[in-house]
Amino acid sequence: MLLIPAIDLKDGKCVRLQQGDMQSATTFGDNPAAVARRWLDAGARRLHLVDLNGAFAGKPVNEAAVKAIVREVGDRIPVQLGGGLRDLDTIERYLDDGLSHVIIGTAAVKNPGFLKDACSAFGGHVIVGLDAKDGKVATDGWSKLTGHEVIDLARKFEDYGVEGVIYTDIGRDGMLTGINVEATVKLAQALTMPVYASGGLNGLADIEQLCAVESEGIRGVICGRALYNGALDFAAAQKRADELNGGA
Repeated sequence: MLLIPAIDLKDGKCVRLQQGDMQSATTFGDNPAAVARRWLDAGARRLHLVDLNGAFAGKPVNEAAVKAIVREVGDRIPVQLGGGLRDLDTIERYLDDGLSHVIIGTAAVKNPGFLKDACSAFGGHVIVGLDAKDGKVATDGWSKLTGHEVIDLARKFEDYGVEGVIYTDIGRDGMLTGINVEATVKLAQALTMPVYASGGLNGLADIEQLCAVESEGIRGVICGRALYNGALDFAAAQKRADELNGGA
């Protein structure tokens, strides 16, 4: 089970939101590259970046901070980014800058053809982000709830050749109420591509729950607020996950 620290970027700073509300941002660091170094030094094997401004603006906003993070970690671990990716040129630029994967969310739902083109052009580097509440997909920084079922869309995108799916329960994200393990397992069972859990991680018990169902196809979990407020010790949690997996 891969524990992936999240670095959410707003106005060039590292923040966390509650349920996607930009007005509820809590700043955890003014230097995102230093935050990235912190997780690298703690043993992180992957980083998850979100351009929050970009997600709402529909175009990259925190590109300077993203580049600084990539420079800081170099090629030691993969770095993935979501938020504001709406065209192939932007994706190509970010991948050229050193990102390992891009995460397409709202654009995948609103313009499936774009996602299909991205998978064709950048095979192996595209992850889809599906944010949902009560099984329905949300878009536009979670501000709009669609009628699309998560599993139906995920299966469609799997056929396009996406590398994996990050599933976020937006009713729980940033609330420390626990991962929606049941819904995550249900999605993973319907797919052959890996699923990454996200939203509501509260502590080590959540990690242990996910490790127990990893064989269903859950590859990792995005770790956010619980890391920054001290509810989860990253190094200890990854060590525990490795023990439960029988090794790293």
